[in-house]
Amino acid sequence: MTINEIARLAGVSRATVSRYLNDGYVSEEKRQILQKVIKDTGYEPSKQAQNLRKKTTGLIGVIIPRIQSESVSRMVAGISSVLSKEGYQLLLANTQNDEKEELKYLRIFRNNQVDGVIFIGTIFTREHFRLMEELEVPLVVLGQQIQAWPCVYQDDYHAAYDLTARLLKQASKIGYIGVTTLDKAVGEGRKQGFMDAVADIKPECQVEIRQAAFSALAGYDKARELLTKEPKTDTLFCVTDEIAAGALKYLHEAGYQVPEQVQLVGFGDTAMGKMVTPEISSVHFYYKTSGMEAAKLLLEILQEGRDIKKEIKMGYRLCICASLRAPTADNGSRTCKSGA
Repeated sequence: MTINEIARLAGVSRATVSRYLNDGYVSEEKRQILQKVIKDTGYEPSKQAQNLRKKTTGLIGVIIPRIQSESVSRMVAGISSVLSKEGYQLLLANTQNDEKEELKYLRIFRNNQVDGVIFIGTIFTREHFRLMEELEVPLVVLGQQIQAWPCVYQDDYHAAYDLTARLLKQASKIGYIGVTTLDKAVGEGRKQGFMDAVADIKPECQVEIRQAAFSALAGYDKARELLTKEPKTDTLFCVTDEIAAGALKYLHEAGYQVPEQVQLVGFGDTAMGKMVTPEISSVHFYYKTSGMEAAKLLLEILQEGRDIKKEIKMGYRLCICASLRAPTADNGSRTCKSGA
């Protein structure tokens, strides 16, 4: 009788059996099933193999989509601030939004190369979930809401809804520059919040949609494409500050006055958005704090040795700056201070 046969009889993965045998995190339901199968079969695991698997590394693997992203760097800073106090070191795996690289690092971390994994992902495929299930160490997802996995995520939908409600006060024709909706947070969540706000508040407002990459250059190109086709567009909604900064550069070059002719919003409340003129109205997410929460959740799983399917949704605040036209009732724009 082997561990693979036990897994087949119990209807679980090999990694789940391994975690159970090593007093790792397994749900109570699966724990009871495995208890029965092992008792019925008389299976006895190798003590030597168990001892080898119990060896800790003091390393936590952190899979990140873009090392140059300010939001990612803030999350990593939060993760580090918590885990370093507990004696852990981070092993950063930068994927540059390459799905194959993400899968590669999940395979590397699969067999106890690290004590745990924090995965800052964007697109989750069937292969991602298969490799995540096969991990013999706990994993926490950061930045996306993934059912059946412990995760910490941003409230992208409501943040987009509230920001759209604010810009609709002075908008009649809006250009939306987003990213692929395969990204459930930035792509789908923000787009749905935007579309629902338009439908609820100002359904007569005209909307033109473009899909871009996560870069300022893509924002520049899509703004040019959109305004060339629809020159009377008076508002641009961009799903990141970086995309918005690229769009702003095009607006300046094309002679548009911001916000008098075209108002502009982004997401992230980043340094890039503050360094341009005018400052870009945005949404502040507590990225550093979310990284801290993900690290605390991973520590909880490691220390308690059980499966914890906790979801933590973070808050947000609107940062209204000079790139947004003031409603009639306002006397001027306002800015918000940076935070974690």
